Amino acid sequence: MKVAVTGCCHGELDATYKQIRDLEEKNNYKVDLVLINGDFEAIRNHQDLKCMAVPDKYQHLGTFYKYYTEETTAPVLTIVIGGNHEASNYMWELYHGGWLAPNIYYLRGSGCVKVNGLRIAGASGIYKGYDYRLGHHERMPYDKSSVRSAYHTRFYDVMKLRQLSSPDVFMSHDWPVNITQYGDVAALLKYKPTFRSDIEKGELGSPPMMDLLRSLRPSYWFSAHMHSKFEAFVNHESESAESGSKVNPHGEGDTVVASASAEKLKDTQPPPNKSTYFLALDKCLPRRPYMHVLDLNPVAPGSDLGISPPIITFDREWLAISRALHPYLSTCRQQPSLPPVWDMARIIQESQRWVDENVGEREIRNVQEFTRTAPGPVNTNPRPPNNLQLPPSYSNPQTEAFCAMLGLDNKVNPPPAK
Repeated sequence: MKVAVTGCCHGELDATYKQIRDLEEKNNYKVDLVLINGDFEAIRNHQDLKCMAVPDKYQHLGTFYKYYTEETTAPVLTIVIGGNHEASNYMWELYHGGWLAPNIYYLRGSGCVKVNGLRIAGASGIYKGYDYRLGHHERMPYDKSSVRSAYHTRFYDVMKLRQLSSPDVFMSHDWPVNITQYGDVAALLKYKPTFRSDIEKGELGSPPMMDLLRSLRPSYWFSAHMHSKFEAFVNHESESAESGSKVNPHGEGDTVVASASAEKLKDTQPPPNKSTYFLALDKCLPRRPYMHVLDLNPVAPGSDLGISPPIITFDREWLAISRALHPYLSTCRQQPSLPPVWDMARIIQESQRWVDENVGEREIRNVQEFTRTAPGPVNTNPRPPNNLQLPPSYSNPQTEAFCAMLGLDNKVNPPPAK
């Protein structure tokens, strides 16, 4: 399957799809799937700009609104994760994942889906240690603090991902910490000399993302955020002894939540990958290494890669994990402790049986349908007007549909009582 991977989009969807068309014409191929690794900027109208942490001079409407209002449609199935420049109000509406616009799917705060059998997992946001152990407490209207903490990676979401068996692809906005040790760091520093101090201190990147890279061992890992192209190759076989003793460099207590479903799945899943290819890309600007096209094939046999256009389905293992750990999803400042590994294994296995019996294989389009909640822009002036009011909160039917499918209460944005 031909996949176009991008760095930070920054609202330049028109330019992104034009670049894909140009590559298709130049190379005589057809791109099947686009993966955008954060700073997507799903700005529906000028009010959404009030929910994005960015200096005023960088606030602009972008081109996403055209896809949201269905003035135009994404020509290729597109999967998106969030970064640190997002309309956090809209991303929170779809915390469990959903269509940002027709043919543009948000993978959620953390999640996993399949596209023609290709297993794609991801984590949104960036790491800040002081918010990592908190719940998702941010609420509209955001203040100067919560508009930033809303996009900070949370322990709860990372630990859900830790329960997965190996995906084919992992998407993150942050780079895994110390990933520069596995690539040409000299060339990177020549391009970005300001990275030197953080690299020398071991602070460039996200510790939880490196933890996930070592535990999940995806075939491919794609990132953005640092506005530079960087390639690395992680050999897990040579790393295994060291990673076994340093499995969680980012905080105490995480060792109790190594993959709880691994024992159940070890006979049905392919063996863990021996290596991971890491690729970070630049932002969407002319003559910058923003996009890379490659052929991706799933590790698991029996996947139908020939279906065109590709079909996106829920990942049943992820649904089981989401259902099992939903009671621990906190919308308060305090994040409850997760169960120990032996209890987690049991509840995830029970949840997996429920999902297999009651959900099975489902196309996402048959459960979640794109619905506009906020209006489109009043005008298409790139800059917001003065004295712009904060937007209201919206309940998203796609979140309701996801929760109903799994028999969960909607903690994210329940509709008002009738």
